[in-house]
Amino acid sequence: MCGIAGWIDYQRNLVHEQRQLEAMAQPMTCRGPDGSGTWISPHAGLAHRRLVVIDPEGGMQPMSRRYGDTVYTIVYNGELYNFQELREELQALGYTFQSRSDTEVLLTAYMAWGENALERLNGIYAFAIWNSRTQTLFMARDRLGVKPLFYTKKGSTLLFASEIKGLLAHTLVSRRVNRDGLAEVFALGPSRTPGQGVFEDIEELRAGWSLVHTPTGTHTKPYWQLTALPHEDDLDTTAQKIHDLLQDAVERQLVADVPVVTLLSGGLDSSIVTAIASGAFRRQGKGRLKTFSIDFKDMERYFQDNGFQTNMDAPWVKRVSEHLDTEHIRVELDTPDLDRYLLPALRARDLPGHADVDTSLLVFAGHIKREATVGLSGEAADEIFGGYPWFHRPDALSAHTFPWSLRLKDRVSVLDDDFLHHIQPFDYVDARYQEALEEVPHLPDESPEEHRIREIAYLSITRFLPTLLDRKDRMTMAQSLEVRVPFCDHRLVDYVFNIPWEMKNYQGVAKGILRRAARGWLPEEVVMRRKSPYPSTPNPSYFAAMANRMLEIVNDPGAPLRPFINRQRLADVIKAGPQADQIPWFGQLMGNAQLFAFLIQANAWLDEYRIEIV
Repeated sequence: MCGIAGWIDYQRNLVHEQRQLEAMAQPMTCRGPDGSGTWISPHAGLAHRRLVVIDPEGGMQPMSRRYGDTVYTIVYNGELYNFQELREELQALGYTFQSRSDTEVLLTAYMAWGENALERLNGIYAFAIWNSRTQTLFMARDRLGVKPLFYTKKGSTLLFASEIKGLLAHTLVSRRVNRDGLAEVFALGPSRTPGQGVFEDIEELRAGWSLVHTPTGTHTKPYWQLTALPHEDDLDTTAQKIHDLLQDAVERQLVADVPVVTLLSGGLDSSIVTAIASGAFRRQGKGRLKTFSIDFKDMERYFQDNGFQTNMDAPWVKRVSEHLDTEHIRVELDTPDLDRYLLPALRARDLPGHADVDTSLLVFAGHIKREATVGLSGEAADEIFGGYPWFHRPDALSAHTFPWSLRLKDRVSVLDDDFLHHIQPFDYVDARYQEALEEVPHLPDESPEEHRIREIAYLSITRFLPTLLDRKDRMTMAQSLEVRVPFCDHRLVDYVFNIPWEMKNYQGVAKGILRRAARGWLPEEVVMRRKSPYPSTPNPSYFAAMANRMLEIVNDPGAPLRPFINRQRLADVIKAGPQADQIPWFGQLMGNAQLFAFLIQANAWLDEYRIEIV
């Protein structure tokens, strides 16, 4: 994994702009601590920061290769899981290779097939390729949006970078945020609208989209979309296909020249990934797989069943680790860890995020990095298999909004009335919701229930999942750790999206078809464990720490957030306490401590990023 950046300008000579390119790449050093490089021509400059995972010597970037009278140059962030097959196919066509890196395979695939190469890729990626003959730039992002990519257009200039901070390092990019950008932050929070870069000058290349930039203009288009198709397999065939796709996805993602581990919560999804990985390790003679879990100090003392998180992870982690004979490492965090790293988590994301859920992952990733460079995780299973409560609860199914926005009123409860009038959070969220619904594909003969479930699935995959993938990428790459997500294999996502709800929810159990596919990998009690979210600390000391920091902000006349806060409503929320029993939706802020942590990040964002509100 890496960080990439670039500068294209047809009206300016860039050959002496290396310092500016290096300035764009430098803030992303954590994404690539193992090396850096720049490449400059009169109208294009590319920069790269490298984290070595495959072929330390042969994978240096920017990488250039000549084909006929054309030189192609690439910067690339990601991994191709089918690069060995692509390499063999390209060799059969007469192409030769100078390295064993997947970077060269990706570049050669584009040389051979052009934009159609995207249809052949299995992986996570964001890349840009410059064509010296046509003077054009081609960029693309993986289908699910695991790897980030942002860009901006200013007159004759196009700039791009893996992270917003890379663009903000360029002197041409402003820090202006308009009404829509503020609504994205304060109403939608981390669940950004696809394509929204929050800053007025910045756009995000959407997941599954490509971009072509030429002297005559810039064009973007999707190369992959979820499609509604009839599902023709019976129950047993469906479960077997899921089993086989998962087995293949996990085993492909174990390939690396550096140590590989798994992140294990004891839940169904991470346990499946760990079971497949540990079996592959044994067959390949790699010894015992290392697994990592996260927990919080005094969890046993303060934990309460809240209707969603019904039990603690630790006993389940122990059960799975012992069953699979993994070498397990438990990382325990405390309130001071969450307090200390709250703002580093903001800087990793470039935007206010998921509060302690971000912070704990950032610290957790730092512990994992001491032992490994690559980890496998269980993200995306709940979105594609229907594991979240909003797939099952009548209030969510009947709501006319995103199911994770049902508590929007709570989210904006302490904001000032004038500020709320300016950003119109409810109208803004409703407009984004209606836009999303218009994208949803349907079959002509769907029942009303199937119609609504397909909408919820589509929203979960295209609007909510990117939130978690962005979080995973930013918090782990901030620690120079690459985390892979086998459930995001597009073959699996395409297949499961069209499984009828009755089969997907087999025997009336959430993710029932996945549980059926998992039998044989795991003990029955693990297979049937109820959904439990990524853990959040229940320790009241965390609420106290966040409340005190909020009071410091509202009592500071120079705090940029202060004018946006209604002090009386804030006092009422502080008096109400943590509200730890009101946590029905993961993704919406989970209680008052998390609300305060988000607002503390928002204050620091306005200050440190020198936001100019317009």
